[in-house]
Order: sequence, then C-alpha cells, then structure tokens
Amino acid sequence: MQHQVTLSVEEPFAVDGAALLRAARAVLDAEVTQPAEMSVVITDDETVRGLNQEFRGYDEPTDVLSFGLSERMKPAADGDEFFPFPDLPDDLLHLGEVVVSYPTAERQATEHGRVVIDELRHLLIHGALHLLGHDHAEPKEEAVMRAREQELLSASR
Repeated sequence: MQHQVTLSVEEPFAVDGAALLRAARAVLDAEVTQPAEMSVVITDDETVRGLNQEFRGYDEPTDVLSFGLSERMKPAADGDEFFPFPDLPDDLLHLGEVVVSYPTAERQATEHGRVVIDELRHLLIHGALHLLGHDHAEPKEEAVMRAREQELLSASR
C-alpha cells in the first residue's frame, strides 16, 4: 500500500528526515488499511505555542500537536459549530498534520537520556496515533497508547 508523508523541517533545525519518514510510515503501515497521507512539521516553540493558544486555549509551548482531518470535521471560527471538510477527489485517507516543537523535543531528550532524533520519532508517532483516534485521557487508554508507541518505535528503526 502506498502511503504519502510530507515532512517540513523549518530553519534552523537539522534532522534525519529519513528516520522521521520511517517512523511516520511505520504508523501508517501498521494502523491504516487504505492508502493514507499525513503531514509532519518540525518547528519552534513559538509557533507551537501560537497553535496551542489558538486551537486548544493554552498559552504555552508543548511538544506535539495533532490536527486531524479523518473525521472530516473542523471547528468553526467561533468554536461552537462544526462544518465538514470537503472530500478531496482522490482515494487517499487524509489524516491531517502532526506539528512537533524541536526545542521542546531537544529539552525532553536531555531529560529522558535520549538522542534528539529518538525523541522526535517518539513525538511523531505519538501525534500520528492521535490522528488515528488513540488517546491517553484515561489510564487504560494511556496504557494501550504507550504500548503501541513502543511497538511502533521498535518497528521504525
């Protein structure tokens, strides 16, 4: 099956794009049964902070944000109503976008004793699983999601 992943790494960050693409494709190969596409953006804390403020109401940076399209619904500007995303004229499942803060990933890698690319891979997989409906709000959900993250991290090496 042919999945499509678009990776955008903003300046001045330099990453192993092949490792990130392998991680994204590992998630899609393992979790999606039809051709799918997603985008991944590696950016700075300020950009992520702005997105976090605008879409989640938290005025702080975070490590990863997921913006899903798979339900084809998006909040209206006032946040009270929803409108459908238009269907695109192709056979791909358009999942959405994962946005990762490189500086936060770098700090967390140091805290966890990992190299930065491994932290970025972990965050990308975490965000991609969110696009696919996984959550960690409840302890049981968290255990399932964390276990799946570890399996996919191993599979994407």
